[in-house]
Amino acid sequence: MQHPLSLAILALSLSAAGCVEEGSASYVRGSQAPGIDDAAMGTGMDRHDIAQALHENLKSLMSAPVAAGWAASHSMPALAVYPLSNETSEHIDSQLKALLSDAETYFVNSGLVKVVSVERQGQMMDEVGKQQGGGFDPRYMERSRQIGAKYYLTGKVFSADERTSDARRVQYFMFMQLIEVGTSAVVWQNKTHFTKALVRE
Repeated sequence: MQHPLSLAILALSLSAAGCVEEGSASYVRGSQAPGIDDAAMGTGMDRHDIAQALHENLKSLMSAPVAAGWAASHSMPALAVYPLSNETSEHIDSQLKALLSDAETYFVNSGLVKVVSVERQGQMMDEVGKQQGGGFDPRYMERSRQIGAKYYLTGKVFSADERTSDARRVQYFMFMQLIEVGTSAVVWQNKTHFTKALVRE
């Protein structure tokens, strides 16, 4: 008779290899399960939500006069991207960091601006998360001056969370701003929104 620990190790090995009985759970790669990223698996932000929010915001920014000025002048001004403040009840800080990294990648590859690296973004995210109320962090203005940025991009995410006996709905509202460092003028702002829900049938 095999030792129970040996049986447990064998079961884990078979599971890791994908050799599990029908009806049991197993780990899979996305390439093994087409469409696995399509369904929502919670009320937080997932890759689809990040892509949607980023696409809508960048589409708005690229159609704004400030972006048209960048393209016409070929001046490639310096742009700093700062964390979005999480004002929701959801644990989505890592998703917001991913969104900003995608935004940085877009701007780097656009050829319209020079992206200035902002160090210690994780620490800044923690600091912003401790703030209360509306408005954008004024410390970003001085930080942008110090690193030589002409513009900085930032924002906030809010949510409205409602529940009934058989459902939960979380509505997200993402505001993004582009601020000119020299004048403190808001040269672009946009709001995107999306909803995640849990409905019991």
